[in-house]
Amino acid sequence: MIDTIIFDLGAVLIDWNPHYMYRTLFTGEQEMIHFLATVCTSDWNEEQDAGRSLQEGTDILVAQFPQHEALIRAFYGRWEEMLGEAFHDTVELFRRLKTSGKYKIYALTNWSAETFPVAQARYDFLGWFDGIVVSGVEKMRKPAPEFYQILLDRYQVDPQTALFIDDNYRNILAAEKVGIKSIHFTSAEQLEKELDALGLL
Repeated sequence: MIDTIIFDLGAVLIDWNPHYMYRTLFTGEQEMIHFLATVCTSDWNEEQDAGRSLQEGTDILVAQFPQHEALIRAFYGRWEEMLGEAFHDTVELFRRLKTSGKYKIYALTNWSAETFPVAQARYDFLGWFDGIVVSGVEKMRKPAPEFYQILLDRYQVDPQTALFIDDNYRNILAAEKVGIKSIHFTSAEQLEKELDALGLL
């Protein structure tokens, strides 16, 4: 009996992609992809998601790659330009679950504490959650089991009656290790089918 649903945000409900901003700074796609794979990497960004300040993260890279200083500073200086639209079909599923009145619905997100308020101001549906646990605030992130436990403890969620939805399979495996049934998100259509099969819609 599922009574709690936990959503990831990025790539599930919100379209965030550094390419949107960096395409305005690079003339070639491959050059941009190489920069994001070797300088402003996902691993580097995740350290800010885990609580390191944007200033410290930026300073570390500028010291390491001084020739790319302007491009590095653009990552957080123009971060809002990396935000795309909400994934409206997934938001509609969220709305259906919310308006049914059957579930508590939370978000568990890897996100910098400094940039998350920008998203909150932009996407109204972030106000629909019964609670949001942000990695940058807690200074830990998925897939650390302790991060999941923060949500379970804070909102008195029984993992046996909860469902977790995330696009990152690494995070799915971690949720299942702490006893939370999970759906590996690939599309709104796939999510709808899986929710329907579980009798949740």
